[in-house]
Amino acid sequence: MTRTAQTDKIKKMVLTSLFSALIFVFTAYIHVPTGAGYTHAGDGLIYLAASILPTPYAIAAGVIGGGLADGLSGFPIWIPATIVIKAITALFFTNKSDKIITKRNLLGIIPSLILCVVGYSLYEGIVITKGFSTAAIIAAFGQTPAYCVQIAASTVLFIVTGLALDKSGLKKSHLI
Repeated sequence: MTRTAQTDKIKKMVLTSLFSALIFVFTAYIHVPTGAGYTHAGDGLIYLAASILPTPYAIAAGVIGGGLADGLSGFPIWIPATIVIKAITALFFTNKSDKIITKRNLLGIIPSLILCVVGYSLYEGIVITKGFSTAAIIAAFGQTPAYCVQIAASTVLFIVTGLALDKSGLKKSHLI
């Protein structure tokens, strides 16, 4: 491995670690409790990581940050769902542009919302209630407003931060 390739890999690993920590903090500590867990803006940092980092690194940041947040804030039962949902969420965004806020990345918020609502509601309605019950699934979908607030807060964080980083020329500078 050349020195440049090695330096590039180290930069990606450091950024992945930084995003993991930020996702953890914004998820575990900056949140509002809800009936089944909590609402947070940490997903906005997953969107940002996936718009900056190559896909495997973005997935790692989302899974590590989100999983740690669930485990260390008293909701370890949600870790399996979080690992799958946050990994898939990262796939809705791309780092291939020299900008963070692109049409594709903004459109990625829509499937992120659907995945969040459907994924966590089905997990709650089937896994947490330990069996398939139509009533449990319907009740779990009662958390939909909280998930919508979570994605809205995440969207604001993503757009504001992404625009600021785009204005700074971060991706064009090739520092990352």
